[in-house]
Amino acid sequence: MKTFSVFLFFSALTWLLVQLSKEYTQIVQVPLTYINAPLDKSLSAEKPQEVDMRLHEQGFYILYYRIFRPKLTIDLAKTEVDGNHLVYEIENNRNAISEELGIDFDNATFLDSEIQIPFQPKQERRIAVVPNINVNYAVGYSAGEGVQLEPDSVTVSGPKSIIDTLQSVPTLPINRNNINRDITGQVKLDTTHLGMLSFYRDEVGYSLEVEKFTEGSVQIPVEVRNVPESLNLAYFPKKILVYYQVNLEDYDRVKPSSFKVVCDFKNVNEGEDYFLAQLVEKPDFVNNIRLSERKIQFVIKK
Repeated sequence: MKTFSVFLFFSALTWLLVQLSKEYTQIVQVPLTYINAPLDKSLSAEKPQEVDMRLHEQGFYILYYRIFRPKLTIDLAKTEVDGNHLVYEIENNRNAISEELGIDFDNATFLDSEIQIPFQPKQERRIAVVPNINVNYAVGYSAGEGVQLEPDSVTVSGPKSIIDTLQSVPTLPINRNNINRDITGQVKLDTTHLGMLSFYRDEVGYSLEVEKFTEGSVQIPVEVRNVPESLNLAYFPKKILVYYQVNLEDYDRVKPSSFKVVCDFKNVNEGEDYFLAQLVEKPDFVNNIRLSERKIQFVIKK
């Protein structure tokens, strides 16, 4: 039985090799993939997924194409527009097809002379780019303005239903620590979950001007507004300190008269005996402002 089985195996193998070495004509399905889609067009979900090819080759080759199914890449940059279809001509791309599939056109024939890919026009819109850049400064340093992007908006195209609801796109996150000098760089856009849209650029430049800052303080009188004339009201403290951070070069420009702190009697709830101080005026070139007191106590004299 062992000897018989060995001879049977080799006989079957020999028969299979002989059969596969013969030439056959078969139709095989070649899967399609697409690259370089036009930014102003959206391919339809009904686009062709495969194309039929008549192959006249030895059985080995036909078996290979049926098992491994090599794909044909359709470069949409090489198509022509015909109505609402992109047309890929087989004859005009013989060399690329032959090289990718490893076929000889003397032994292979596509049943269709062209591949028609339906599309829909995309709507274009320019949307803002929002920086997702977190900066921690070294002691004594800060920035007068936030991170600047160049450009600060990008053109995007896609289905109208999506484009109309999209207001902005963030950048990928960047964290910079202990910064004490100007920084610049490039950052990619975060297009996660936006694969159905086409962005005309996928990254923007960012910059941040870092300056030497110092902290100062000024004493500002508290102004009380909207107190009824019938009330005799006393409040304290009558002055509070306003702490601020300013560029070292602008330190001498800071004047107490540039600040104003007010309390509004209209904002006092029944039963309360204090105001909440609010800073309503400040110089444009100072930041990180805080008040030494927020609650201003008051009493009503009878």
